[in-house]
Amino acid sequence: MNFIESKLKGCFVIEPKIILDERGYFMESFNELIFQKGVGQKVHFVQDNQSYSTKGVLRGLHYQTGLHAQAKLVRVLEGEVLDVAVDIRPDSLTFGQYEAVVLSGENQKQFFVPRGFAHGFLVLSDTATFFYKCDNFYNKESEGGIRYNDETVNIDWQFALANLIISEKDKVQPILENAKKAW
Repeated sequence: MNFIESKLKGCFVIEPKIILDERGYFMESFNELIFQKGVGQKVHFVQDNQSYSTKGVLRGLHYQTGLHAQAKLVRVLEGEVLDVAVDIRPDSLTFGQYEAVVLSGENQKQFFVPRGFAHGFLVLSDTATFFYKCDNFYNKESEGGIRYNDETVNIDWQFALANLIISEKDKVQPILENAKKAW
């Protein structure tokens, strides 16, 4: 596996080693020892989640606060998404900045989003199956979010905003300045 740190310290794009032959392919999608060495921190995942969405669905930007903060290792099993992490660590030099990565069933890339980041994704293909591991259990009372179109973060979703399919909950998330503090 190849670990590439993004401009946001602690976020990594992970490229797997894919073995191709006439039958298809094989890859190791996760190995705890290799992963921890690659990201330089001890992360123990306790929960897996999966979603299926259609083109134009935007999910996010979400995070968990305090003792329930979560790191995520995300990937796409089928389809293609624009995956986004926003740094919400108040003392970070990149606070309020984002990283966007195209993840697909074809490129098999993964994106590691550590604690202290809001996360979301937009489906670019007709459909997508999205899979992610979390290092902490979900806790509704610790839920936080940032509006997808916050002008201070200024995410380029590479999609017409008028055509997005967004939940009512995500439409009314606060801007970063007014969002629930992560710590």
